[in-house]
Amino acid sequence: MQWLPAAKMSFLLFAVTALHVLILILLFVATLDKSWWVLPDKETVNIWYECTLNNHTNTWACKTVSDSAWLQAVQAFMVLSLLFSSLAFIIFMCQLYTMKRGSLFYATGIFQILTSISVFTAAVIYTTHVEQFQVGRPLGGSFGYCFVLAWLSFPLALISGIIYIHLRKKE
Repeated sequence: MQWLPAAKMSFLLFAVTALHVLILILLFVATLDKSWWVLPDKETVNIWYECTLNNHTNTWACKTVSDSAWLQAVQAFMVLSLLFSSLAFIIFMCQLYTMKRGSLFYATGIFQILTSISVFTAAVIYTTHVEQFQVGRPLGGSFGYCFVLAWLSFPLALISGIIYIHLRKKE
């Protein structure tokens, strides 16, 4: 029966690591892929480029959207969230192999909570300013899957941060 606590700890470490990798994947896709906003004619707008479909050549033409100050804030917070989460993962791996037995993963948890706050801030800014895309366009459109992934990564990063803060290293 000695193996049972070790098996639980191994499973917990695997689950926490898998959750962290899932959050990183969600953040990378939400930050770098298209489709934060989908217009009625299937044109997409993300936080880096506005892409329009040329019906004659059936190709996408994209231009930068960096003129908008609020969109630059969304870009900055999404990049910050990626940096915080990546740094948290590196710190977690370092702490896992160098920390004393019985210590807590405070640094990793704090960086994951900062990730959560950054994603939340970016998503709120985008939500409150998205109607500015409607200027000079037909009304309508909807949030794209990247926006949904950003909102999904917010609670996952918060939960992950809380788990890390309460997680104690055992041998």
